[in-house]
Amino acid sequence: MYTISGFRLRQLGNEFILVGESIELINFNKMITLNETAAFLWKKAEEATQRHGAFSVAELCKALCEEYEVAPEQAMTDVEATVASWKEAGVVAE
Repeated sequence: MYTISGFRLRQLGNEFILVGESIELINFNKMITLNETAAFLWKKAEEATQRHGAFSVAELCKALCEEYEVAPEQAMTDVEATVASWKEAGVVAE
């Protein structure tokens, strides 16, 4: 999977949002908000996409376990749900 080019993570106070930076990506009917953990995962997904063209759920799961005290099984469940919501929102693709 890879992050779609043109979406940027922005912090507004304690909130994080993904915004489309080109006119084609702007959809004011669909605001993509992220909590702190999802924002961390987005940063890792973007880094991996820029580094080698893609990211994996396993890679994000590993990063989540290293950053936060979370069991691998819970991390996998959380990462899969987060990535599924990103796919639905159209900010990542396979």
